[in-house]
This record gives sequence, structure tokens and C-alpha cells, in this order.
Amino acid sequence: MTDETPTYGHEDTSFKAAGQYDGIKQLVDDFYDIMGSDPVGAHIFSMHPDDISISRDKLTRFLCGWLGGPKLFSEKYGPIALPMAHRHLRIGEGERDAWLFCMKKAIDRQPYADDFKLYLLQQLAVPAERSRIVSERTHAAAQE
Repeated sequence: MTDETPTYGHEDTSFKAAGQYDGIKQLVDDFYDIMGSDPVGAHIFSMHPDDISISRDKLTRFLCGWLGGPKLFSEKYGPIALPMAHRHLRIGEGERDAWLFCMKKAIDRQPYADDFKLYLLQQLAVPAERSRIVSERTHAAAQE
């Protein structure tokens, strides 16, 4: 008897569960649409450039590689350390939570399996928290 349940986070199982490039692009488009229209996301949306298309492209490409698919971000933009890339922003608990709120709403719109939706949000909470920690340390050190 074989177990048919995918092991998310192994090889490209998460990338495939997210619908590969097209599915991830839809997730990212929904995410930014929610961030731009929901009052909870207003502050973090304002942290982005006026032309959000590059942010959409970067997040789509990043998530493809992060979920075990092709490393599209580094192919176009070079290497990235997510928390360090966001250290210039002031990210506290409120910003982290708003980001995760918008991402949860976007994930809920996707045709993903329920267990993958939960898994994905749990995994995304890790870099969100790391980005908060690096941001707070960077800004605290700048005030000293």
C-alpha cells in the first residue's frame, strides 16, 4: 500500500501543489489586489512603489523557487536573502500580521488542497517573522 498524500516541502511537491508558475502568479496577483483594497493591507501596500508590477514579478519568481520550482528570481534579479532585502522597511508585528492576513485571504481564493493551504501559510509565517526581526534590529541599531 502506498501513501498518495504529497509530502509538501520535498523536491517540487509544493511548487506543483501551488499550480506551478501560473498558479503562483494567480496567488500573487490576488495577494496584491487584496493588499491594495483591504484596509488591513493599506499600510503595507503603501510601502511598495507606485508601479506594483515589479513587486508582483519578484514575489512570483521568488515563490516559484522557494516552493521547489525553478529559481526564476535569481535568474532575473540575482540572489536574495529575504529578511535582508526588506531590512530597509519598518516591519513590526502589525506589518507582519497584515502581510500574513492578506496572504491568507489570497491563499483562501486558490483551488489548493486544504492541507496545502494550511502548510503554505505556516511556511510563509517563517520568513515574515524573520523579516520583522531583521527590520527591528536594523532600525534599533540605527537609533543608537
